[in-house]
Amino acid sequence: MYRKGHVGASLVVYAPFGFLVTVLASIEVGLVGAAGVASLAMVPDLDTRVPFVKHRGITHTVWFALLVGVAFGAVGVAVGLQRGVVEALLFGGAGFLFGAVTIVSHLLADALTPMGIRPFAPVRDAEYTLDLFTAANPLANYALLGLGVVVITVALVAGEAVPV
Repeated sequence: MYRKGHVGASLVVYAPFGFLVTVLASIEVGLVGAAGVASLAMVPDLDTRVPFVKHRGITHTVWFALLVGVAFGAVGVAVGLQRGVVEALLFGGAGFLFGAVTIVSHLLADALTPMGIRPFAPVRDAEYTLDLFTAANPLANYALLGLGVVVITVALVAGEAVPV
C-alpha cells in the first residue's frame, strides 16, 4: 500500500483504542492518538531509505512491532512516573499498544497486496498475503483511507456519547 492506504489502515486498527481513550479521557485525546498513528503509519517503509535493509524485511515483522511498542512503552512509563507507579504502568501500557498497533496496521495493509509480508522472519519464513490488489492501486488506497476516516469518526463520536 501507499501512504493513503497505510494511514487509513492505521485509523481502522486504532479505532477501538480511540473509542476507549475517548471514553476514559476525552475526544481531544482520542483525536491526538488518531493523528499520532496516522503520522507514524509509514515508519516500516523507512527501510527503503536505509542501506543494506531489505524492503519488507525486518521492519515488516512482529519483532519490529514489539520493539516500537517497547520504545513507546518506555516513554509512557517515564512520563507516568511523574504521577506515580499506577500511572506509570497505565501510560506504559498505552504507549506500548500505541507503538505496536501502529506497526501492525502497516503489516496488515501490506498483507492485502500480492507481495505480502513475512511477519515472523527470520524465525519463520511463512509469507502471508490476501493478494487483493497491488500496493499502487489508487482506488484501493483511497478506499482504505476513506474507510479509516469513517471508522475513526464513528469510534470517537460513539466514545464521546458514552456517559461516564
